[in-house]
Amino acid sequence: MNPSAIFAAAQDYPVAVDSRNKTTGYVVGSKLFERMVEFMEDMEDIAIVKKSEYPKGKKVEDLRAELGL
Repeated sequence: MNPSAIFAAAQDYPVAVDSRNKTTGYVVGSKLFERMVEFMEDMEDIAIVKKSEYPKGKKVEDLRAELGL
């Protein structure tokens, strides 16, 4: 099966890559990858806000600059 057919069949789910019946990695489509990156960035932003103890209403970009992140 060619890679394009695998992505089409998997739709928006990860595909396990096996070698000798052992999973060696995962491949994800571009839409899923972009959502995963966005999720990780959101989690990073939440952690920064929780760590900061700054008053509500402060922009995350300002917090990042002040914390050197």
